[in-house]
Parts: sequence; structure tokens; C-alpha cells
Amino acid sequence: MAESSTYAIGVDFGTESARSVLVRLADRAEIETATHLYEHGVMTETLAASGEKLAPNTALQDPDDYLVALEKVVRAVVHRSGVDPEQIVGLGVDTTACTIVLTDDDLVPLPRSPRWKKHPLAYARLWKHHAAQSHAEEINRAAEAEGGLFLPQYGGRLSSEWVLPKALQTLRDDREVYDATSRIIEQEDWIVSTLVGTETRGASVAGFKGNYREEAGGYPSAEFLNSLEPGFAGVLDKLGHEFLTPGESAGTLTSEWATRLGLDTHVTVAAGNIDAHAAFLGAGAAQPGTMVAVMGTSVCNLVVSKEHRTPRGIQGVVKNGILPDHWAYEAGQAGFGDTFGWFAHNMTSADIADLASISATSTFEVLESKAQALQPGGSGLIVLDWMNGNRSTLIDSNLSGAIVGLTLDTRDYHIYRALLEGAAFGQRIIVEAFEEAEVPIDRFIVCGGIPAKSPLLMQILADVIGMPVEVSSSANTSALGAALHGAIAAGELTWESASKAESAIATVYRPSPTAHEAYNEIYTHYRAIHDTFGIDQRSLMHSLREIQANSTH
Repeated sequence: MAESSTYAIGVDFGTESARSVLVRLADRAEIETATHLYEHGVMTETLAASGEKLAPNTALQDPDDYLVALEKVVRAVVHRSGVDPEQIVGLGVDTTACTIVLTDDDLVPLPRSPRWKKHPLAYARLWKHHAAQSHAEEINRAAEAEGGLFLPQYGGRLSSEWVLPKALQTLRDDREVYDATSRIIEQEDWIVSTLVGTETRGASVAGFKGNYREEAGGYPSAEFLNSLEPGFAGVLDKLGHEFLTPGESAGTLTSEWATRLGLDTHVTVAAGNIDAHAAFLGAGAAQPGTMVAVMGTSVCNLVVSKEHRTPRGIQGVVKNGILPDHWAYEAGQAGFGDTFGWFAHNMTSADIADLASISATSTFEVLESKAQALQPGGSGLIVLDWMNGNRSTLIDSNLSGAIVGLTLDTRDYHIYRALLEGAAFGQRIIVEAFEEAEVPIDRFIVCGGIPAKSPLLMQILADVIGMPVEVSSSANTSALGAALHGAIAAGELTWESASKAESAIATVYRPSPTAHEAYNEIYTHYRAIHDTFGIDQRSLMHSLREIQANSTH
């Protein structure tokens, strides 16, 4: 067991910024935190280096922004805490996924070179880069024609967010960049490799996002890849083939990075982690039957099991993907906090803004208050919250949102309430998919930024799924989990001791029997609309996206 004088640092690389937390290992106390925004943010409309207009559904980042942020946030927590760097034993990193970095032989990212600065596909492609959707669909069709191949392990469909569709897009849309790329590496792996001075890759992200299946001999075959595009099997030379499991040591800090971070070279760096997966441990979960929903701009749902199952619409099932000797499952919703933010910033009336100003509160707080006065179904609306596509269980980023039931009496807070209910219905879809596949869910923990911001959503969620919703006490659950991985890698904690914390849960929302019964009826209508637009008439929304894309040319 760790002594009170030992600490670890976790760094959580989110969509817009990096956050660090310094953790005292004896009691999981978060001593200090720091945040730094990426200089270039997310490039979705124009390329920062040239001003070039980007294709629809593009989401790029400058990978060197990650390193600047890393240095800033680590030095900040060490300096502000006053902790002796000698007492810091471990460092863990988690990132969004799938976010890929393209590098040369020395793991130098291509955009660092003037030769590639004006090539959009040379940049890091964020998880929400959906411009590879057509390539994902092609991979899905080819795999289905071969009897499914790897698809059952990924809910029946690959997402445009993953490595192979993004790599295929690069090959076809910018062959020069593809040929210049020696390594296609996940953000988390690139950062960890940079810190320890040698290429290191994690088994979890390779399995969940890279189609690497140890039980099936590795990646899809060269024959299959070449059937998609002649020469595409060469991508196998750009990917990793040796992997570390979560909690394993990737090595210790190089002298350069120890100096840059204000730490010592004895600090052990853990294998990289997917942000939501790190949160599983940070939320105090380390057992089958517990679902952890990490709620931010999107939602990632995680659960582990001793048994191997294939629930519909999951993002993957990977042995040792989160905990040793367990199968790890991932599902989720592609839009969540960003959907509520979109509505609050673009769709609210002047009355809401005036009330927020008069009461010195936020737009969200006013919407929350007015929406709370409505009963289940009181909005008269049902929302499909697919503004960023559907991750689970339909796995289709070309789907879009819908609001059904609008009348001239509809007000903005009615729509807001329906958005919250639609998000909760999406969670119920996911829970039911696991239960149908005999992966029982008997505990539901939420973490991330959204639970504290919307108590109403948490109560609606409990009422919709019909079980208590437990809110993690940490506001930095992913970073906390990353720090605990660093401590495990350093030998200071075990998996069991890292997951135990009496104060891990801050609040519990319990379902109202009356509200649950009301939502059961509304849910039947939601499922009918969900299946119409998401399954039976899926092409309707696809056509709208295509018409919009063509209108911009």
C-alpha cells in the first residue's frame, strides 16, 4: 500500500484542452489541478496554417499543441502544490480516441515539417472527424460480404472514427501524405512514446479503435485490406504489433522530458489510456455488472465481464481492455453535452437570456429550472439526439437529429426538456442492448462534466432506466484514473487498492416509480421513431446530408 508521501499525476487530454491532477496515493485525494487550452483548438472549417477551407465533417488538431499543454499543466500542479518532485512516482496519460497522429520514423508528427503544414490530412484527426464515413461504410460492406469477419466484435459496424477508415481516407485523398507517413499512432500512444523515448502502444486502444484482435490473430488480413484498395495492406507496416495492457509500465521519463515537466527521471509512465476507460477506475469501479457512463461532449459507456459476449451496437469488446482478465465493452452516444450547448447557444429565446441576466445565472440554469416544472412527456415532444450522428447502437455518423411533435405552443424549454429525455432514452437503448446479450447491468455510475451541471438530467436518467444513478465525487475522473494507472505501473498500488474509495460517490439519484411508469409509455413511442429513422428509413437522413454537402460545391 502506498505511503502518504507518494503521489502520481494524471493528464487527461480532452477535445479542447488538457487537464492534470496531482493525486496523493494513500487516499486518492486530488491535491492540485491545472488546465490548458490547445492553441489551435479544433480545426473544423479552415486549416490554421493556410486558411484553406476544410471538407465537411473534418476535425483536425496540431499534435504539438498536446505537448505544449502537457508541459504547462504538469509544471503547474507540481509548482502550485509544493510537493517535492522526488515524491511523485507515477504518471498516467489518457486521451480522446480514436485520435490519430501521423509521424515519420522518429515519431516526429508530419505537420512539424514545412513540407506538410498545408496538407490537412497530415494533421491529427480527432475522434469526431467523420469525413471518413464513406470509407467506413465500404469496409463494412466488404466485411459483410465475407461473412462478417471482425464486425460482430464491434457491434456489427465499424465507425468512421476509427483507424482503418481514417487511414483509407488518407490513402485515397492524399497519397503523398500517406506515403510519407511511417507510423499511424493513437494520440495516447504518441504522447507516452514521446515521454519515454521509444515507441509504445496500448492493447486497449488497438483493440477498440484499430481492429486488432489478439484472439483472432491480430489485424484484418492483408488480402482483405488490399481488396478495399490495392496496396492498402501496407497500412499494417504503419501500425503497432506489440502492446502493453492497462496499468503496465511503458518506461520512465527521458531526461529531456523530466526537465521539461519539472519531474525526476525515476517517474514511471503507464501505458496510455482512452479517456473514458481511465475514468472507469477513477470512478471506483473494478467489477463486472457496473456500468460507468462518462458524460462530456459525448458519452462513453463501459462495462466489464468475465464472459465474452457481442452486444449489438457496441464499439468493441477487448480482452484486458480495461481490467486484467476481463472482457471490456464500450458503447456510447456521439452527442451529449455538445448537443445541450448547441441548443443553449443557438436556439433559446430572448426571454431566456433576459431571465439569465436578471437573475445573474446562466442560460443553462434558466432552462433547467423551467424544464424541471414539466412532467415526463410534458413537452409533447420526442427528440432523436443524433446531431453528431449515432454511436450506439446504430453506429452511423451520417444520421442526424430530429424533433417530433412541434406545435405553435412549443417553447424553447419544452425542446430542452425533450433533449434531456432523448439523451436518457439513448442511454436506455444501450443498457437494454447489454442485458439482451446477457451482460447484466446492476449498477450505474456517471462521471464527467455533465452530471454536476444538470441534476435534472440525472433524475430523468434514473427515471428512464429504472435504477439508481450514482454520481462520481471527482470532477476529474479521467485524470484521476490516469494517475491511478501511473501508480499501478510504478508498483505503488494494486488494481484492488486503486479502486477502493469510500468517497468515490457524491450523490445518488433514485428513480421515481411514477415517473418510470410514465417514461415506459413514452419510450415505446421513442423506439418506434428511433427505428423508423435509424433503421427502416435510414436513407432519409443520409440523403439530407448528401444534399447539404453537394450544395456547398
